[in-house]
Amino acid sequence: MSRMYDIITVGSATVDVFAHTKSELIKIKTSSSEEDLIAYPSGSKILIKELRFTIGGGGTNSAVSLARLGHKVAYLGSLGNDENGRRILDLLKKEKLDFIGVLSKEITGYSIILDSIEHDRTILTYKGANDKLKFSGINLKKLKTRWFYFSSMISESFKTLEKLAEFAEKNKIKIAFNPSTYLAEKGKNYLKKILIRTTILILNNEEASLLVGKNNIKTTLKKLYELGPRIVVITNGKKPIHAYDGKNIYALMPNKIKVIESTGAGDAFASSFLSGIIKKNDVKFALKMGLANSESVITHPGAKNRLLNYKEILKVIKKRHAKIKKFKK
Repeated sequence: MSRMYDIITVGSATVDVFAHTKSELIKIKTSSSEEDLIAYPSGSKILIKELRFTIGGGGTNSAVSLARLGHKVAYLGSLGNDENGRRILDLLKKEKLDFIGVLSKEITGYSIILDSIEHDRTILTYKGANDKLKFSGINLKKLKTRWFYFSSMISESFKTLEKLAEFAEKNKIKIAFNPSTYLAEKGKNYLKKILIRTTILILNNEEASLLVGKNNIKTTLKKLYELGPRIVVITNGKKPIHAYDGKNIYALMPNKIKVIESTGAGDAFASSFLSGIIKKNDVKFALKMGLANSESVITHPGAKNRLLNYKEILKVIKKRHAKIKKFKK
């Protein structure tokens, strides 16, 4: 018999190589925008100061986060039948996660992460098997869960996300959706089939603007809510995190902390917010959980190295006394 899961995460799995190199940071300013670019001298050989290999990707990052928070979790994705695919399977096993995805003939996803002097990272990513998750290849009998957590998928795998959203609706499975810039750039109509079936939508400020245009935060939250989700959460780097549940708007200010590396922070926040809703059905508590775990991740290298368990998160919440402002819509 198939197990009943609290959450099945659907998303990418990659082997990440972190290359810490010497780079220049160039700022380009126009009358309307400012952009930071990492620059390397052309045609030169650059020494790497530090090289680390870890397992990444939104699907596995969120799965590990949720499992450490005490939930029964399975990961659904597409891996290559190769050495890197086996590395990912080993990690899932170690974290007591079930793999209910497919093994593809494609190469397992791979990312090269270049660290800059300001510790923001530039990622060169090869999607490989991640783009080849076919709905027809999934064993539907294994999809026994209360929640799906969707992270970003593109190409053929995005069509599978749409079919999984329909499957979720038919089987009374709730959806938490954490799209990426790739998907937000395609616009709200492209994401419509998923958004109308989503319970929790979590995205960053840039992604929110791509979906509903640049507005004040109140308008942005309401416009996203009108697309279908019952709870909308927008993160914004060092600026306040906002949430909206159709009745109230909530604002939580991140703590001033030293960022070591931001890889995986979004996955940590979104998965921990979902955990908070599952555990207490309380937006305020969920925001505090999301912030505690994402801040733990950004103060350590690697997307999974310092993902907290539930007891650790409760300690952080108690210690920090984060204040949430709540106001009517």
